[in-house]
Amino acid sequence: ESMHQLRATDYFGEIARLMLSIEATDRAGSSLPLDEGTAKAIEMLSNVRSASQKIMLAGNGGSSAIASHAQNDLCSAAGMRAMVFTEQPLLTATANDFGYGSVYERPIELWAEPGDLLYTVSSSGQSENIVRAIEAASGKGCQVITLSGFNPDNPSRRLGDLIFTCPPRSMGTWNRFTPR
Repeated sequence: ESMHQLRATDYFGEIARLMLSIEATDRAGSSLPLDEGTAKAIEMLSNVRSASQKIMLAGNGGSSAIASHAQNDLCSAAGMRAMVFTEQPLLTATANDFGYGSVYERPIELWAEPGDLLYTVSSSGQSENIVRAIEAASGKGCQVITLSGFNPDNPSRRLGDLIFTCPPRSMGTWNRFTPR
């Protein structure tokens, strides 16, 4: 297709369809209606705020950018304590000294407190550093919300308390609407 044949309404229609097909589940794997899952996420965030706890966010690549943006919104717009561990010196030192699989696990072990919340964003849901972060946060008494895609049986989906899963391979939506 040429650029002239692409329609914004097709692109945004596809995005809306994908957004409405997000699945929410709990730790036991029980399916939740999307509205109920979203309400549960808001409740979890509100509880963290009410208890003066913090939210930690983690992701890789574009997912890291999403986590950083969410951290900004949580702090600036919602007045919540939120943090990411993507400061380059910390990230590269941890990766160099302990391996990339530990870049979120180690700071979580240092900073997490019972009642905090970890929010992860991972396209595959199986990145070692994300899985280890979830395990570390759970081990410290934190709740975990995960957002993942691709394989619905990914480790992040099995480890979170509240799980949002995007349809398999929906991450390439933009690619279907760009010229090659």
